[in-house]
Amino acid sequence: MQTSQNPTISIVAPCFNEAATLPEFFRRVSEAMSALGETWELVLVDDGSQDKTATILRGLAHEDPHLRPVIFARNFGHQLAVTAGLDYSRGQAVVIIDSDLQDPPEVIPSLITEWHNGYEVVYARRTEREGESWFKLVTASLFYRLIYRITDVNIPLDTGDFRLLDRKVVNVINQMRERHRFLRGMSVWVGFRQTGVPYKRAARYAGETKYPLKKMVKFAGDAITGFSYFPLQLATYLGFVAAGISILAIPVVVALRMAGSQAFFGQATTLIAVLFLGGVQLISLGILGEYIGRIYDEARGRPLYIVREDPASFGQQE
Repeated sequence: MQTSQNPTISIVAPCFNEAATLPEFFRRVSEAMSALGETWELVLVDDGSQDKTATILRGLAHEDPHLRPVIFARNFGHQLAVTAGLDYSRGQAVVIIDSDLQDPPEVIPSLITEWHNGYEVVYARRTEREGESWFKLVTASLFYRLIYRITDVNIPLDTGDFRLLDRKVVNVINQMRERHRFLRGMSVWVGFRQTGVPYKRAARYAGETKYPLKKMVKFAGDAITGFSYFPLQLATYLGFVAAGISILAIPVVVALRMAGSQAFFGQATTLIAVLFLGGVQLISLGILGEYIGRIYDEARGRPLYIVREDPASFGQQE
């Protein structure tokens, strides 16, 4: 049974329409943690699910005090659900894990072992990914390598949000209240002693992925704009390329016209040049718009998430 004192380990898991998975997830987490003998809690954040996820959370919370539910008023997104879990966690170390069982709870003891060895950030590194299409595998691989090259933090390759954070790290991240969050980048940016633990990622236990292509693209955009100025620099590079082409084209056009060539007469050439320059300008404005939009979101100062029910609603101690 839980004691009134804060637990040693907090496990944070976001949930979105995971009614079919939650009982098995809770069972496997309980087995893994019971074998360790550490005091622990499981903070499950319902991110505005439309199935019976919230009902199952309430039932499990009444049966076992290890479970501390946080139920959102609506869907706010995976990264903000994890953020809420960090806010409500009380442990000396916090493990972030998805509740779809692709990240096996049986790996948690390995993360805790490295924490006891003195590491303050222990990330789980995927060596294999079961049950995923070739398109997902290729795009994920490209994404991690792109982020590694263009961001100003060295995010380890093939790592997700599955990781352990020491309380010192969690306290720092909790002070970073930016809306467009990329937590795996933030946990690297803060520094501290870090190491990795290899594991094999499993296929989904039930249901379907909560990260379709549209969400993946948005997530990649948040990661890039949150940790890199490369898109802004790219706009500058495109401007120099366009200017360089124009400078090189001037003597070529003059020489051809003096030679009587008809190659650059007519409206087609002018139209192509205008479309090219217009495209460069629109791309540059779009990139600027992305960064300005982020500034606007931060300036409004709205709360990151809204909670309908928290652990206090279940009579649990804060």
